[in-house]
Amino acid sequence: MVGPLEQAILALMIFVIMLGMGSSLTPRDFILALKRPYGLAIGVISQYGFMPFIGFMLAVTLTLPEAIAVGVLIMACMPGGTTSNIFTYFSKGNLALSVLMTVTSTVFGVILIPIILILYATALDLQIPRENIIVTLILLLVPVAIGMVLRKINANIGAVTEFMGSLLAVIFILFLLVSWVPRNWQFLLDTTPGTYVAAIGLGVIGITIGYVFARILRLHPRNARTVALETGIQNGPLAIAIIAFTFSGTEAQSIMAVPALYSLFIVIVSTLVTFIFRRANTAAEQKMPDGLL
Repeated sequence: MVGPLEQAILALMIFVIMLGMGSSLTPRDFILALKRPYGLAIGVISQYGFMPFIGFMLAVTLTLPEAIAVGVLIMACMPGGTTSNIFTYFSKGNLALSVLMTVTSTVFGVILIPIILILYATALDLQIPRENIIVTLILLLVPVAIGMVLRKINANIGAVTEFMGSLLAVIFILFLLVSWVPRNWQFLLDTTPGTYVAAIGLGVIGITIGYVFARILRLHPRNARTVALETGIQNGPLAIAIIAFTFSGTEAQSIMAVPALYSLFIVIVSTLVTFIFRRANTAAEQKMPDGLL
């Protein structure tokens, strides 16, 4: 379970991460996104079309316990995380497109996440307190807005805040390793193998489908790598925060298992994928066409 101190630390971490995300944005980015509805549609379809369906299929085929299935659905419905921006950079993808997809999915998530969760939860006959989730999502837009204001006031402050947010997203994984894992070690030993399959498979299948989808659309290889990473890398810290502030007791512990394990394993999976993408990268691929897509 997550104790009061961990909840406070988690809340602070999420605030800084979302603040950093906002600091990477300017109003021009949203105007640019609206001018390129094709890219916007790809991001929304990848995040809120493919990933929730993958989570739903994993929950059905693995016959997971109810609490674990809820965790899978919540994790699958999350927007992209800042971690995807880091791996996009190292895999020589399109960083501008990555940031745009991350933020777009976060903003759209306030409306789409509750709707999609209700649809799939109803199909699986699961109970999810959507009101609490909606409130949490709305509150998380506040630091994004503050970050944008900081960027507008002073570009240097915005850059530092953006860096701190991205760095904290990585530190969050270490926080899980030293805090959550040891305290829940027995639970991790006793839980079903399907929990691990779902936690790892969500990222692996998401990245694969995102890449295939992008190649079918004949996107530039750099953009295809970006869409793949943005699809498979979800905002684990946000999922854990929503669960911590929505559920309680042993129920919260079980529901949090998949997002926690996903957050740990997605770093390993994304690192391996990044090595593959970098090996496949050629000088010709670096010649980007005009625009984000």
